[in-house]
Amino acid sequence: MQTVLDELEENNVTLVALTPQLSEHNQAMIAKHALNFHLLSDPGNEYAAKLGLRFNVTNEVKEIYAAFGIDLPKYNGDDSWTLPVPARLIIDSSGVIRATDIDVDYTRRPEPQKTIDDVNSL
Repeated sequence: MQTVLDELEENNVTLVALTPQLSEHNQAMIAKHALNFHLLSDPGNEYAAKLGLRFNVTNEVKEIYAAFGIDLPKYNGDDSWTLPVPARLIIDSSGVIRATDIDVDYTRRPEPQKTIDDVNSL
């Protein structure tokens, strides 16, 4: 999304990403990837759960994470072992969701241009 940030801003769109990570890990990610948009923490994926976009990590995936040295409870600051379903929502200034892209398969994400096209269609 960083690649289309200027175009979003030209359309008066604010890009915000939600993550269950603790803010200190968000800051590291912002620095590492030179992100110019806000990463907001969603502790315990509570907001994601309200949207129906939270799932429990299976034991099989926990083992895979462990093999790669991924300590999800450390990064997220809790031991819920939950993650958000990847989703992109376009919300207008009155709080109405105007477009969504949601896919439980985290490997399938919409191209950033799809977001621009959705914004331009409003």
